[in-house]
Amino acid sequence: MNSVAASEPAVQGRARRVGLAWQILIGLLIGIVTGLVLNHYSDIRDSAIREYLQPAGDVFIRLIRMVVVPIVFACMVTGIAGVGDGRTLGRIGLKTIVYFEIVTTIAIVLGLIVGNVLHPGTGMDLSQLGHVDIAKYQQSTQQAQGHHGLAPLILSVIPDNIISSMAKGDLLPVIFFSVLFGLGLQSIPDEYRRPVIASLKGVAEAMFKVTGMVMRYAPIGVFALIAITVANFGFGSLFPLLKLVAVTYFAIIVFTLVVLGSIARIFGFSIFTILRLFKDELIIAFSTSSSATVLPQLMKKLEDYGVPKSITTFVVPTGYSFNLDGASIYLGIAALFVAQLYGIHLGWQEQLILTLTMVVTSKGAAGVPGFMFVILLATLASAGLPLEGLAVIAGVDRLMDMGRTTLNVVGNALAPLVIAKWEKQYDERKGKTYLASLTIESGKTVG
Repeated sequence: MNSVAASEPAVQGRARRVGLAWQILIGLLIGIVTGLVLNHYSDIRDSAIREYLQPAGDVFIRLIRMVVVPIVFACMVTGIAGVGDGRTLGRIGLKTIVYFEIVTTIAIVLGLIVGNVLHPGTGMDLSQLGHVDIAKYQQSTQQAQGHHGLAPLILSVIPDNIISSMAKGDLLPVIFFSVLFGLGLQSIPDEYRRPVIASLKGVAEAMFKVTGMVMRYAPIGVFALIAITVANFGFGSLFPLLKLVAVTYFAIIVFTLVVLGSIARIFGFSIFTILRLFKDELIIAFSTSSSATVLPQLMKKLEDYGVPKSITTFVVPTGYSFNLDGASIYLGIAALFVAQLYGIHLGWQEQLILTLTMVVTSKGAAGVPGFMFVILLATLASAGLPLEGLAVIAGVDRLMDMGRTTLNVVGNALAPLVIAKWEKQYDERKGKTYLASLTIESGKTVG
């Protein structure tokens, strides 16, 4: 009798336990309410953001950035060393790049089609939109133009100091070095290779544990970052821009359900299952506008879902620089928005050139908030469109950044599944078992 009574509090404790996804969602909602209150009381807004919210949000971003590079390096090296030979890796790499190029080009074209059909920049009164200083963005654009294009992109991939690249969190050079290191590790005698691989596997597993610790702070970080975003917006003054935001999110939803949904179905997956499986990561990415915050969890879940580690560790980090579906859609819509805002007609020839330009400029973007705004400025400058139009978008760029970052994560969750199926290496039994375990665990939590 006593044992039964003693077990009741434990059962009730499990029933009352709130999962991470719900904690993050609660933090998101509280952050929105807090931001609305601070937006109303502008006299205390700046001090509250500077002294409390910004530090709390920065802690979360820094914690995530702390684990990304070690995980990418350790996982990629062990994954490549376990592929078997350079020919297999080359085949996987070629399929990955081809897939990324096709999907991101479709995203750019879809953005242009939606922009041409819905005309987000037509009929807006510039006087209602206020004035924003874009001097800092213009300065960033001048720097960005020197780093975009095919030749600069290739040079940026090759690190002159890998330690410096790791310290700055530049994923492309880290990926390049990891691939070479993994290939070199394949070619050395087994007696030397095994200890190195075992050590790096230990590093990877330890960093995944560290990521679990970091994610306990996620609800607080999400609360702070979303509160800052809402507090800085006067929604009344941004009302004329709601059309642009609505068109962008419409395109994101269409791309997710139609394009990615069709790709998933062709390869035997359901886009709704993928969205449900990665809901925690999508909420975090949406709240923080940073895809880097979910990279470790994304890789771990994909492996649990049946994707071989050798594919996950190569495709996911590469996708963070080359498979930016949300950013690609945004480039097309935003470019047409600026042209329409100033009454500039872009014919199909001009838009074709713009598409080719964006295919190049969209590659190599960092998974951090606001970087796509700089890329868009560089794209507009190369197309001869007025940079002043970006001053209009600056106010709502963060709102759209949340949506496009979320789509980037969805695209990078689907890509390894596609490559694994393409390579006939996907473990369907493991995937079904993992989904079943999640269903049972969810039922216990709710019950």
